[in-house]
Amino acid sequence: MSQPPAIFDTALIARHLSRRTGISDFVTDLVLDDLDDRLGALLREFPKAAIIGPDVDKLPRFGQTASARFPFQRHAAFGGHDDMPELDGDNFNLIVSLLHLQAINDVPGYLARLRAKLAPDGLLMIAALGGETLTELREAFLVADAQVFGGASARVAPMIQVRDGGGLLQRAGLALPVADVETHIVRYANPFALMSEIKALGASNPLADRPRRLATPALLAAAAQAYATRDSDSDGRIRATLEIIWLSGWAPHESQQKPLKPGSATTRLGDVLAQQTGGKKP
Repeated sequence: MSQPPAIFDTALIARHLSRRTGISDFVTDLVLDDLDDRLGALLREFPKAAIIGPDVDKLPRFGQTASARFPFQRHAAFGGHDDMPELDGDNFNLIVSLLHLQAINDVPGYLARLRAKLAPDGLLMIAALGGETLTELREAFLVADAQVFGGASARVAPMIQVRDGGGLLQRAGLALPVADVETHIVRYANPFALMSEIKALGASNPLADRPRRLATPALLAAAAQAYATRDSDSDGRIRATLEIIWLSGWAPHESQQKPLKPGSATTRLGDVLAQQTGGKKP
């Protein structure tokens, strides 16, 4: 079976992450807070659970549902040459993947391998950067590349669109798929402040087919000008979109709710609407 093309340079990502400066990682903090809320709403126990993320030291050692506290196995994303971390054993009741999926070369394969590690009725939860993340920076560099070099280069990585999330979960064999999105607008003093934070967080261009020539001062100045022209506020600060996609699905089990077969309904929608409108059918 042929391997999918390498879109992301995972070894480069690992090097970028190893050089982080200790800057406060507000993106991971947002995701972890949201994970706490989502787990806290579940009436479920997870005796065997794993969590995957770029920074193992920031991953929680325990999770808490509405029913019980439970320990996590913690695993590093981008820790080797393979997209898939080595989880200890099988039959996990819960697997959580944080900020990893957006830089996976074989997304369907990754999801299928996580699915294979779940016990029946086990839950997979994923948070990943969505397709609208840094769209302003992407557009600014497209303009700048055209001005300075006469053509476009891939300087901001493509990311998953939320509309594709449910289909990817179903393709991996997961039941009851859910995809939703959290969008945040983050403001910076100028485009260079944003670029500096991206580099400090180890999130510089991870593409295997990235431009080999360095970004010149002329290119950076043109990108900053394009960014400020298109996406600045009245106080001079610029806006950056952060989109976090959440995906969840369950390993199939006979106890799970099944969708009704087409044509099995016993009440017509028109009759229900008529009752609500005083007998006048729409």
